[in-house]
Amino acid sequence: MALLEVRDLVKRFGETTILNGVNLRVQKGEVKVVMGRSGSGKSTLLRCINRLEEPTSGSIRLHDREVTGPSVDIRALRRSVGFVFQQFALYRHLSVLDNVTLALRHLGGLRRNEAEEKARHELARVDMTEHRHKFPAELSGGQKQRVALARALAMDPDVVFFDEPTSALDPLMCREVAILINRLFVDGVTVLCVTHDLTLARLISDRVIFLDRGRVCAEDAIENLSSGHADPRVQEFFGQEASGR
Repeated sequence: MALLEVRDLVKRFGETTILNGVNLRVQKGEVKVVMGRSGSGKSTLLRCINRLEEPTSGSIRLHDREVTGPSVDIRALRRSVGFVFQQFALYRHLSVLDNVTLALRHLGGLRRNEAEEKARHELARVDMTEHRHKFPAELSGGQKQRVALARALAMDPDVVFFDEPTSALDPLMCREVAILINRLFVDGVTVLCVTHDLTLARLISDRVIFLDRGRVCAEDAIENLSSGHADPRVQEFFGQEASGR
């Protein structure tokens, strides 16, 4: 049984269909990557799964429990699904430590001292202990990424989502993101990562889901997608990505 399973997911904004019958499965402890052009629906997929966007139709099951529909406890769902946003979504007026403790206190119900103990543990896990009293404006892009990850991990989620984790980072920082995600894999953390970065995809996962115009066109080993795939859309995308165009 998959930890996360999406069946026939559709998302429309007015007359525009963004996701058109998406199916995917993520096993416990797996790192799965979703790739595709801008506008293919990658980020919308993540936002539908944790109900930041409401799916138009389809099924999303976490631990074989349906998480769509009006009766679902959205707060509980978001405790189970950690989300590292593309622009990090840190609160500028809060220190690193307070950014991590906020959800622990307000969603997790921990007292401040308990929340700070948990936050320090997660900050140590991503090598950010010495920066815990800084504010986001004092951090590099890579450091903000680590704080956002520590905040997600602090809730002990069943799965962690990354939305374009290298889009704002230089190549050296991109390698650091890959190291962090691989560390999560070793720790048994389940990851679903949306990215346009083929180098990152190669470093963190053997298999990739390719999304085009809201549909899953292929799921295969990166090597197979990058070399002579039968679908011309796959050939074009991975050929351009591999050549750096």
